[in-house]
Amino acid sequence: MKRLLLATALVFSAVGPITLRAQALPSARLDRIVAVVDEDVILQSDLDRATESILKQYRSRGGELPPEDVVRKQVLERLITQRLQIARADATGIVIADTEVDTAVQRIAAQNGIDAAQLRQSLLRDGFSFEEFRTTLREELLVQRLRARFVQSRVAVTDTEVDIFLSSDAAKAGEVRLSHLLIGLPESPTAAQVEAARVKAAKVRAEIESGLSFADAAIRYSEGQQALEGGDLGWRSYDQIPTAFTDIVAAMTKGEVSQPLRGPNGFHMLHLADTRATAKVMVKEFKARHLVIKPSELLSEDKARERIDALRKRIVEGADFAELAKQYSDDKTTGNLGGDLGWFQVGDYGTAVANHMGTLKDGELSEPFRTDLGWHILERIGEHEVDRTVETRRAKARETLVDRKAEEEYDNFLRQMRSEAYVENRLAG
Repeated sequence: MKRLLLATALVFSAVGPITLRAQALPSARLDRIVAVVDEDVILQSDLDRATESILKQYRSRGGELPPEDVVRKQVLERLITQRLQIARADATGIVIADTEVDTAVQRIAAQNGIDAAQLRQSLLRDGFSFEEFRTTLREELLVQRLRARFVQSRVAVTDTEVDIFLSSDAAKAGEVRLSHLLIGLPESPTAAQVEAARVKAAKVRAEIESGLSFADAAIRYSEGQQALEGGDLGWRSYDQIPTAFTDIVAAMTKGEVSQPLRGPNGFHMLHLADTRATAKVMVKEFKARHLVIKPSELLSEDKARERIDALRKRIVEGADFAELAKQYSDDKTTGNLGGDLGWFQVGDYGTAVANHMGTLKDGELSEPFRTDLGWHILERIGEHEVDRTVETRRAKARETLVDRKAEEEYDNFLRQMRSEAYVENRLAG
């Protein structure tokens, strides 16, 4: 079975791997505070458990383990950032319901090919409390919700921006798998700080050329958000790469590591792990029409079902579907069009419609079925495959621009939040 914590990290990749908060340590060992974050504290036991979770992931992958003190430092920084985000989420009224946590647990269990009860047993065998696991999931969901709310309120992309982006060199076809390493700089760095960072970046690159893997170098030295994942950014299209790096990546060959690149927050190095072409996007679409009878205070559930049954019988006997839809359908938007739903992808109108579209043949009429809207009958008219490469490319371009703005804005938000908070790192030094 795959490591459950690794599967969890994949589910919540937007905010980094999940690391469980520590359970109470045996009374023989005295716990201590390793960091103070505003009104909160991070205990040695919190850090120990989080560090062990990360190290378990590395052990499961094989290969040489990074130095534990390096991992511990990176993990503590992540915990500090996590606590700040959780506090901000709580302060802004974000709440994660128990049902949302339940859904997350079920998703993780399904990804591991087990059910929730088996997940609980697996966690216990690995020494983790199921309640602590749920607490960690809730916190990760809080952070995700905070980021989503921030992006929604701060980040917008216009059609003009999409047009300009698609006409630029940044919209090059294909995808690359990148890793990233950052030697950070403080805000408004001095010339001496810039020079020290430049020297360190050159030293790190020299170590990589001498045989140190880029992933190990990222774990040891990077101050980027993906440091504990070996700097891995995953697969990205060229238009998802920051503009300052696009031309550099485009000129790199597979396996190459870039020279250190000066940016606003430090010196960056990129590793081009792999490349692949972008496929043409062909989409199956269906055409159908429907008729809806909606129960109400004046029409009971049973009477609504009787009416839809009667209308279906009339259609089977030869009545015109479109005329009946115009006269009787409670979906007035489509009813005025004779019930026409137009061309749509299978999931556009929900699971119930999708299930029937998959079983009907062209010209066939469904049995009555219930949705939140009411009682339906559905007639499948046809299907075809269409090339949606242009539309998909445009949608992806918009998503890329949103992600690019969001990444930069949220990173600035985290930096500002950190600078405004009281943080005492007692592990430093």
